[in-house]
Amino acid sequence: MNRSELIDILAREHDLSKKAVNAVLDTLLDTIQSTVQQGEAVQLVGFGTFKAVRRAPRSARNPATGVALKVPATTLPRFVPGVKFKAAVNPALQQHRL
Repeated sequence: MNRSELIDILAREHDLSKKAVNAVLDTLLDTIQSTVQQGEAVQLVGFGTFKAVRRAPRSARNPATGVALKVPATTLPRFVPGVKFKAAVNPALQQHRL
């Protein structure tokens, strides 16, 4: 599913214009990105958590030449799925929780 398909579904399900749904989706994504960029997590209970994760500096090797490289520290976005999302994708997980 791509963005326009998602907008079509949301507009149809909630009797909204595609323009309104697009504006809400833009606001949602911008808010998640700016919040995570500031170092805070965005937790949507049952769906998952968006957060920033710091990766420490490390050493690596160029596989072609074998030359050692220093990889600097970096911050990456991470999404951790919630219990309901995991169970929806893999129903077998739901049986283990009983």
